[in-house]
Amino acid sequence: MGFRASTYSGPQGNCVEVGWRKSTFSNGAQNCVEVGGSPEVVGVRDTKDRDGGMLVFERQAWHRFTRSLRG
Repeated sequence: MGFRASTYSGPQGNCVEVGWRKSTFSNGAQNCVEVGGSPEVVGVRDTKDRDGGMLVFERQAWHRFTRSLRG
């Protein structure tokens, strides 16, 4: 997943933001989570509190978790 400069970055452009995404199965009520990350880690945050904390998983652990959900 690539990174892009935040719209809140200062003129020096020294700020980056993760490209967050949510499931195509989610509805418009914002009662879901968003996922974003880098090659090493995956972050998960609540769409109702995007500025709140996030859970961070090692990418391999995240893949094991999502595979277990699929059965």
